[in-house]
Amino acid sequence: MTKTEVDVFRRILESRRTELGEGNRNRQGLTIETSADELDRIQHAAERDFAMGSLQRNSNVLREVRSALCRINAGTFGVCAGCEENINPKRLAAIPWASFCLRCQEAADREEQTSGSQIETSLAMVS
Repeated sequence: MTKTEVDVFRRILESRRTELGEGNRNRQGLTIETSADELDRIQHAAERDFAMGSLQRNSNVLREVRSALCRINAGTFGVCAGCEENINPKRLAAIPWASFCLRCQEAADREEQTSGSQIETSLAMVS
């Protein structure tokens, strides 16, 4: 990857980092609102759950963006953390913070699903 291409990705990632950092500061949706009406309480709880999920997703992406910027500084940006092959430029254009090639990402996703299912099964057995 050329220095010019890496610089383009650096600017994209820095912009995304700023955007996500500002979004994480807005925690107004997490406030607990009280209401005498049961339906309003349920609605507020659903909105709070949605806001918490959104904040968690943004935090995860922000962590990945920061990691990608570290890889740029280390000179390893665009190299798969799994197989150490170059990540397809189309994948990086779509997800600039990607640390895995598509094949390794699919394998990691399958492993995460499997371990998540095993944990759920273990918890169900304990209950």
